[in-house]
Amino acid sequence: MTFADNLAALPAIDHLAAINVLDADGTVIDTVENKPGKSGSVKVYNHVAQVYGAITAEAAETALAIFAEHTEDARANPGKHPNIDRLDQVLATGNTLGLQEVPVQQ
Repeated sequence: MTFADNLAALPAIDHLAAINVLDADGTVIDTVENKPGKSGSVKVYNHVAQVYGAITAEAAETALAIFAEHTEDARANPGKHPNIDRLDQVLATGNTLGLQEVPVQQ
């Protein structure tokens, strides 16, 4: 399955403006906006948040599988896909990252 196929099976994210990524202290270390070029990452991170509650090692493995061909590209080109690099970092360190929804403002 390709990344596009995998994304099609995930819940909609129309209600999200972004997802905040939190360190162990709950500090926002990054914000992934729901915009072209980033919305796929928001969709994957949202799914991980719903299933696992955070980016744990198990959640990172699941997310990397969803990213499919982009995972291989990220590993071959460090820095090209920072939202995938972050998942590999979780696997390497064992550090869990929190996720926080940023709803669309009405």
